[in-house]
This record gives sequence, C-alpha cells and structure tokens, in this order.
Amino acid sequence: MRRWPAPITGRKIRFAVVGCGRIARNHFAALKQHAEYAELVGVCDINSEALRAAAAETGAKPYGSLADLLEDTNADIVVLTTPSGSHPEQTMLVAAAGLHVMTEKPMATRWNDGLQMVKACDDANVRLFVVKQNRKNATLQLLKRAVQQGRFGRIYMVNINVFWTRPQEYYDSAAWRGTWEYDGGAFMNQASHYVDLLDWLIGPIESIQAYTATLARDIEVEDSGVISVRWRSGALGSMNVTMLTYPKNLEGSITIIGEKGTVKVGGVAVNDIQHWQFSDSHEDDDKVKDASYATTSVYGFGHPLYYDNVIKVLRGEAEPDTDGREGLKSLEVLIAAYLSARDGKRIALPLDY
Repeated sequence: MRRWPAPITGRKIRFAVVGCGRIARNHFAALKQHAEYAELVGVCDINSEALRAAAAETGAKPYGSLADLLEDTNADIVVLTTPSGSHPEQTMLVAAAGLHVMTEKPMATRWNDGLQMVKACDDANVRLFVVKQNRKNATLQLLKRAVQQGRFGRIYMVNINVFWTRPQEYYDSAAWRGTWEYDGGAFMNQASHYVDLLDWLIGPIESIQAYTATLARDIEVEDSGVISVRWRSGALGSMNVTMLTYPKNLEGSITIIGEKGTVKVGGVAVNDIQHWQFSDSHEDDDKVKDASYATTSVYGFGHPLYYDNVIKVLRGEAEPDTDGREGLKSLEVLIAAYLSARDGKRIALPLDY
C-alpha cells in the first residue's frame, strides 16, 4: 500500500495556479470559498498582462514562468490551468519538485503522456488530481445514485448530446486553440467532461466507433463528431458533439434508457432533470426538482466542491474523487475515438499499455 506524505494539518494548504486564462477564474473563486483551509500563494503566466490581472485580483505572488515559481514557492500543490498539451511536461516538473499536482481537463492530449504523468507522480510520491467538476453537479449526483442503486435494471441505451457553439473568433483568440498539440478538438476539449460520463456512469466500455469532421472552423482539429459505444454490459449508446450550433449553446444532455427506468438530464450543461421515471419509488425522487438549476455557464458550479475533496485528501480526511488513474479513463476513450476516426475502424478497449 502506498505511503503518501504526511497530512497537512495545523495550517492552511497552500495552492499555486499556473495559467491565468478564463478557467483560472473558477479556481480563484473556488479557493476564496475555502479560505478557512486553503490559500493561494502564487499565480503564474507567461502573458504579463494576464499575470498582472491575476495578481491584482488574488493578491498572490506573481511568477513569469513555472521554473521561477518552482524555485521560489512554498506551495503544497500546483494547479495547472494551462493549454492541455502543456500538462504532461509541467506535471513532471512539479512532481520532480516534490509538489502535488492538480490539472484541468483533459489531463493530456496523448495517451502515453497521460501514463507518464501518473508514473511521474507515483515515483515522486505526490498526488495527481484531475478536475472533473461536472461529476459534482447535483443533477448528476442523483443520476449516479440511481445507477448505483440498480434502479434502471439493465441499461439498454445511452445518448449524450453536446450541442454548443464556438465561433472562429474563439479559436483565433490564442494560437494554441484548435491545435492537435495543445488543445484537441470538440471531443477532447469542449466535450471532455461528457466523455467522462460514459465510464463514470455506465461502466467499462467494450469498443467504440467514431467519425469526426471539421465542417466550418479553420482549425486543425474537429469541430463536430459522433461516437457509437458498446459497453461490456451489452448496453449500446451514442455521443453527438458539435461546436457549430446556431446561434448559441443549446444543449448538454445525457439520456439513459433502462429496463425499469428512463432519465434525461438536459439543459445547456446537464443542469436540468427533464425526465425522471422509474418503476419503483425512492426518496431521491423528491429531490429531482431541487437538483435542477439555471445556468448560462457550461462550466457548472462544481469547482468549489471539487476543491473540497482535494483539501480533505491533503488533510488526510478523504480519498480522491478523481486522481490520475481515474483521469486516464476518459483520456483512453478520447484517444480511442480519434484512432477510430482516423483509421475508420472499431477500437476495442482497453488500449494497449
């Protein structure tokens, strides 16, 4: 059994955030909500304007490079909100410095990079957390419990839709956006949290077949795609993703059809339980109405809840909800989808290690 570093008690856990773009604001806000047990001691970005703004907002010490931060910081954990393709190298540097790592989704854009990230943190005996904040949505927590309780009976079919929009200006806003090396496409970047639901909710996947296309945007990667899925349980499903929805984000949904129940969680970001029907009754049925919430943000409100788990893990009070190995599960599905689309064939899981 692995022996982790001693729990951090008697003081606040010190965080540093690397990458001060738009998702970093969710992390700053989450840390403010946990001010009793956590503090932000450093922010880092190679963009001097973004760095100045982040330092002014948070009061944390600014660093113009990861190397400068690692040489000087007293942080316990470094949060990577940088372009996805940067995560592997940065994770290895942080781990080598003896600090824990939290990385935004996806953890990497290549399968072997994800494996190396897990190994590097194992070798350094530090924690690797992969942010999956959508799992914390009250709507999905209810759905997860219904699956765990066996309320669906045998699950027959699952459908996930991500019908959002990302205009050309979004991709043009930074050179790394829409590239294979640092970003990935509609599946890898925008729909990554929905890909996560395939395994987290339904279970291990037997095989997938995928098609991807770049239909309208001037980018390297796909702006649209479909995946057909067969689970080891025998259930069948599909995932439909596009960033071309006119004129704005329309739907982020999951529908599960089973022997004894049917549920659809929709809205713009799985925030609205639109259908909930089972053959038996359960106390959770009374929580459906309160679980739904209004939002215009595709990020949801799960970051503070995710931080709650990370803080408790580092204090020695909990086990991680999504560590590096859990993060590998959705990365594996993503890589299999791209292999299937590229080679025009069904891809069986697990991938060869």
